[in-house]
Amino acid sequence: MGSLLRNRKARAALLQILFVGTLLALLISAVLIAKQNLDAKGITSGFGFLEKATGWNVNFSLLPASSNDPYWWYFLIGITNTLFLGIVGLVCATIVGMVVGLARTSSNELAALLGRTYVDFFRNIPLILQVFFWYALITRLPTPREAHEAWGMALTNRGLYMPTLNVGSWAFIAFLVAGLAAFVAFVVLSLAEVPRHAVRALRTARWALPLALLVTGLLCLLLGRLPDFPFLDVPALQGLNIRGGLRVPPEFQALVIAIAIYGGSYIAEIVRGGFKAVGRGQVEAARSVGLSGWQTFVYVRLPLAMRAMLPILANQYVWLIKATTLGITVGFTDFFMIVALTINHSGQTIEAIAILMAGFLAINLSIAAIFNRINKAIALKGNQLRG
Repeated sequence: MGSLLRNRKARAALLQILFVGTLLALLISAVLIAKQNLDAKGITSGFGFLEKATGWNVNFSLLPASSNDPYWWYFLIGITNTLFLGIVGLVCATIVGMVVGLARTSSNELAALLGRTYVDFFRNIPLILQVFFWYALITRLPTPREAHEAWGMALTNRGLYMPTLNVGSWAFIAFLVAGLAAFVAFVVLSLAEVPRHAVRALRTARWALPLALLVTGLLCLLLGRLPDFPFLDVPALQGLNIRGGLRVPPEFQALVIAIAIYGGSYIAEIVRGGFKAVGRGQVEAARSVGLSGWQTFVYVRLPLAMRAMLPILANQYVWLIKATTLGITVGFTDFFMIVALTINHSGQTIEAIAILMAGFLAINLSIAAIFNRINKAIALKGNQLRG
């Protein structure tokens, strides 16, 4: 035994076993104490409540919902709403961030000043205050009878009414997934490095694969058309309210605007840093072989900047997904609010919070895995960003 303890590897293994064993003992004791306390208060534990009917409704859902649906279905509704809000918010924040970031790196002094002012202003105002501001502003818009109308849309204090397609929910979700997959495929194929003999095949795939995905999404829309209804449903004023079309509630609008503006200020700095990371030598080399300013940007600066930006963008996207939990402050039925309502109605606090933690862990790990895969696919060997 003494010789075993004198062995460095044996001592290290023994210490690790003792450490893990202590953690397991603490975890088991905590679970047993919690179960004992719950039993003493007459609170049943376990996940059997997921099969029970909720008895309440939600004000926003991408999936069909009724008070007779079980809790597990409402959790699925909450996750779907959170993912939808997160995707729309991330897309809008990325567009805002790219525009402001390019303005910050512009040689035009006015554009650079406006970009810097935007970042300094919106980045230093807490996100929750921006959510409250935009929600208060939207809810004070004109009533439906005095709505602002343009291009078939109506903006009111009850929400934004937009023309929509009379298709099934599955068809609309399939179209969104196909569109997102087409965008990701185009970005990955545009930045991928292949041998010279495969360049032509890569260029063909860069356009063919996204186009095939978009065509698949359009086919899903056509197959999912609801019978006996016009394909396009345009909102129209009927009485004191607007009927038809798609209503985007004020809560969703406020959250998307706040996430886009606030997240865009951070993404703008990431974009600026990515373009600053491109060495001057690469730009001068591109100019020396006769490339124009636009060609230099598309074929040299943008690909190299994207490689520098992606790792930091992944962290920012994960943070913005977690920021969607602020929807509970304005009454948006996201995953967090569904869990809060479940706790109030069922009393299953520990189980509901465990589901909430597991759901966000799965979402954020998936985002990180996707970006790590993209970053690995487009990575260059060695450090080629320095001039």
